Amino acid sequence: MRCEIFIRKSYKWSIKEILVHIIDDERIYGYRALCFARNDKTNFPGFEQDEYNFNSDTSERTIENIMEEYEALRLSTITLFNGLSEKSLKRMGIANGHQASARALGYHILGHDLHHIKIIENLYIKR
Repeated sequence: MRCEIFIRKSYKWSIKEILVHIIDDERIYGYRALCFARNDKTNFPGFEQDEYNFNSDTSERTIENIMEEYEALRLSTITLFNGLSEKSLKRMGIANGHQASARALGYHILGHDLHHIKIIENLYIKR
């Protein structure tokens, strides 16, 4: 099946911006998961995704460069979670006012990624 990529004006971010948002989110949630797993009791703040996106300079980056970063980060995230014991994965922490386990943050990373991939497929890829 042939796919064509097109720009849909009604969505707030471009494909590159969505991909960098996925990267930012994974990096932040991966760090939080590490902190929770190590029993860090810091109450982690939320983050302003629109500010992160506005300042991500995606117009100066190629899709290839963004995907290279994504692949490296994903490998790092997988390595992080593979190295955590069951006990560590169950440890809880608070981020953005919500309590969660290190494991739950891993599930968030995966679900968030899939959510945005679906947005790209539905809004930007014409089949």
